[in-house]
Amino acid sequence: MRALPRRAVLAAPCAALVFALVACGGSDSGSDSKAADTQQQAQSAGGAEAGGEVAGDTDDKKEPPLTGDIKQKAEAAALAAYPGTVLKSEEDAEKPGMYAVEVKQADGTSIEVYLDKSYKVTDTKKEGTEEADEAS
Repeated sequence: MRALPRRAVLAAPCAALVFALVACGGSDSGSDSKAADTQQQAQSAGGAEAGGEVAGDTDDKKEPPLTGDIKQKAEAAALAAYPGTVLKSEEDAEKPGMYAVEVKQADGTSIEVYLDKSYKVTDTKKEGTEEADEAS
């Protein structure tokens, strides 16, 4: 049996290392790395980027999604006040003790409906705006 040339034996680990760095997005340049980190954080935050919410939440507070009975009641209350399709429902990190349900309305606009623990609508915010509208 013929032995492999020494170059081939040394090249294999180098090729594996280069492949791993490329696959992982390894880069020493500051702007590329920061852009990749920002994109990765947006994707891991629940796919907000895919939902068109890139300019939405600018802080790093994690908003846990609603589940079970709480989710059903919060979404039902939000839809009763603002008919449409629920895009997401979560605990509101900016307003502790509140729930936030994002509803896409028939005209294509999205509105964030804020509810208290008794599922009463307390506030709303049209998506894409920074000012909150008073709930009626």
